[in-house]
Amino acid sequence: MPTLEPGDYQLVRTNDPALTTAVGQDRAFYVEQAQDSLHFYGQSKTDTPPHRLSYAVRRGRYVVLVQRKFDLDVFTIPFKARPPQGDVPVQLNTNFNAALYFGRRLDFYHVNSHQLLSNRQTPQVRTVGLGYGLFTGLGSTAITADVTGQQNRAEYEGFVVHAGAATIYDARIFNLGLAVGFDQLLGPDGRHWLYQRKPWFGVLFGLDIN
Repeated sequence: MPTLEPGDYQLVRTNDPALTTAVGQDRAFYVEQAQDSLHFYGQSKTDTPPHRLSYAVRRGRYVVLVQRKFDLDVFTIPFKARPPQGDVPVQLNTNFNAALYFGRRLDFYHVNSHQLLSNRQTPQVRTVGLGYGLFTGLGSTAITADVTGQQNRAEYEGFVVHAGAATIYDARIFNLGLAVGFDQLLGPDGRHWLYQRKPWFGVLFGLDIN
């Protein structure tokens, strides 16, 4: 069974009135899990003694905690969907694209009691990770006469620098995101390229490296 890592959390929700009363107005805690209990250590910035309490996870009751942190990821962009430009219809770019992402991450932890086959109760921790942030990276795209207004002399793979914003879902095995960005084509054909600094929509796929 996954356990809750010790760290700084915010109490988001609970259906246990006793815990709601015990924590009072405080929502920020350092939390540790010890077997079937959660230990809350308040982080009061006033002169009053901080809250310290232990909460036994019970059947039918749950606690939702959130942990906020900065996130650094490396992603690939499997495809970019480019809106129509002039006589050129919607384009789907599946060339190689990579991006470095930096943003804010929210990890939600739902803690409740789970009954084993032996009828023993044990804490169960379920997690969901979400994020939002900015990215930048490098990639390539096909350069043809259709996308340069007949200005290029040959068809080739152009080198682009891209940037944008994304929302991320952490599926634990991998990270998946939705992105909106723009490309800057390097080289002399950049000034003729239909998609120069025009928005595109795509998917990010990658692995958390922090």
